[in-house]
Amino acid sequence: MAKQINLNADMGESFGAYSIGNDPAMLEVVSSANVACGFHAGDPLVMRETVGLAFKNGVSVGAHPGFPDLQGFGRRRMNMSAKEVEAITIVQIGALQAVAAAAGGKVTHVKPHGALSNIAAVDEDLAAAIARAIAAVDPGLIFLAPACSAMARAGEAAGLAVAIEIFADRAYAPDGQLVQRGTPGAMIHEPQAALDHVLRMVREQALFPLAGGRIDTPVDSICVHGDGPVAEATARLVREGLAAEGYAVLPLPAMARFA
Repeated sequence: MAKQINLNADMGESFGAYSIGNDPAMLEVVSSANVACGFHAGDPLVMRETVGLAFKNGVSVGAHPGFPDLQGFGRRRMNMSAKEVEAITIVQIGALQAVAAAAGGKVTHVKPHGALSNIAAVDEDLAAAIARAIAAVDPGLIFLAPACSAMARAGEAAGLAVAIEIFADRAYAPDGQLVQRGTPGAMIHEPQAALDHVLRMVREQALFPLAGGRIDTPVDSICVHGDGPVAEATARLVREGLAAEGYAVLPLPAMARFA
C-alpha cells in the first residue's frame, strides 16, 4: 500500500469585520480543514463560507472547538469543569454539523483549539470530557489529537478512531508537548525549516524536542497553522516535500486507516 498522510490547517477564524488568514489559498493546498465554530473565532457566515469552499476543493471538514474567548483567540487559559468542556464541545460540533449538512456534506473529524487543546493534552479529565463529547455526538467522528497527548489516549479509550497529529511550525518540549508560545524557538517561521522539521519527524516516526532527545510516535497528520504570514508558502512546501517522499496527501476519511 502506498504511504498515506494528512495535511491539515485551522481555518474559518475570521469573524465580523476581522479577517484572519488566507483560507481560499490554504484550501488549495491542505487535505483537511479544522473550522472554528464561533467560540474562539469564526461566525455563522464565515463558517458557512469556509465549509462550502472546503467541500468545493475536496477538503474534508472538522470541527475546531475552543474556549469561549473571542478576545483572546482561544489562547488564554479558562478554568472550566469537565462538564462544561464536554458541553461546549458538543455545542460547537453540532453547530458545524448543521452548517456542513446545509452545504451537502458532513463533519468527519474534531480537533480542539488553542488553550483548550494545550490543557487537555495533559489533563486526563478534560481529555476524557472531549472524547465523551465526540462519541456522544457521533462515534464515527475521527479525533485529531496531538502526539503524546492525554487526548489521544482518551480517544482510544472511548473507542474513537484517533489520528495522531504533529505540527510543522511548532517546536516540542521534552515531554512531547508543544513549547509554549513566546518561548524562544517555540515557533518555526521559515518554510524550509518547517519542511525539514516535518520530514525528520515523518521519516523517523518520532518527535525531536527542542532541548534534544527523541520520542517515538506514529504520525497520521501534519498541521500548518493557517493564520501566519508564511502559512501558504509553508503548506505548499510541506506538501511538495511529502509528495517527494512518496506520500499521498489525503483527507482524513480517505486514508485507509480511517476509511
